[in-house]
Amino acid sequence: MTAAIFVYVTAPDLAAAEHIGTAIVEEGLAACANLLPGMRSIYRWKGAVERAEEIVLLLKTTPSRFDALEARVRDLHPYETPCVVALPISHGSAPYLDWIVDETSP
Repeated sequence: MTAAIFVYVTAPDLAAAEHIGTAIVEEGLAACANLLPGMRSIYRWKGAVERAEEIVLLLKTTPSRFDALEARVRDLHPYETPCVVALPISHGSAPYLDWIVDETSP
């Protein structure tokens, strides 16, 4: 199976998510960015429980591109500590996974 990962990122609004997703795809750090609006987050931040509407940004890339992708998201992101986590893909359509690899190869 071809190595690919999903990278889960949250953003404060659609404009920020679109800006990050577009840059990441244009720079070849991910093959695709899916923006999923309508998420409500409840989280602890600096000792207080917070609530926020957020956008989920799901990026499709390879493990070898994660470090560069994470650094770029951190550069572009308005949050002090953005959520940027990798989720493994255990199985998938081989042609689709090959496409992710092809689109993110330097």
